[in-house]
Amino acid sequence: MTDFDYMQEALALAKEAAEMDEVPVGALIVRRGEIIARAKNERELSRLATHHAEIVAIEEACRALGGWRLPESTLYVTLEPCPMCAGAIIHARIERVVFGAHDEKNGAFGGAFDLSQMPNFFRPVIEGGVCEEECRQILSAYFRQKRKK
Repeated sequence: MTDFDYMQEALALAKEAAEMDEVPVGALIVRRGEIIARAKNERELSRLATHHAEIVAIEEACRALGGWRLPESTLYVTLEPCPMCAGAIIHARIERVVFGAHDEKNGAFGGAFDLSQMPNFFRPVIEGGVCEEECRQILSAYFRQKRKK
């Protein structure tokens, strides 16, 4: 599968999140061509501030592999990770991050700032803008609907 294919899977998870009245962000973690974790935002459902899609996916992947390090892994996520998620990605040693929509206000991999460039940190390879328009549209539609209510 290609980055596009994996991002389409993440977008399907984002759509599920929107249907649950969660901010529509989907994420998955792939290792050696196998999807080892799938997640979507669950903050409203779980009532936990930390349950962004990336964090939930990292937790699931750690359970699947039996440890806190996620070598040879790629995280696909529909929105550029925030500082909390970027920190978790770095600490989990995820080698590559592919995201859809850039986040100029809160993005921590180049949007507002770039945690991957901090000295003495593990540095994942970052690729943004994959399926960006589709990722941005689902977020825009969700927030447009919220403002109408």
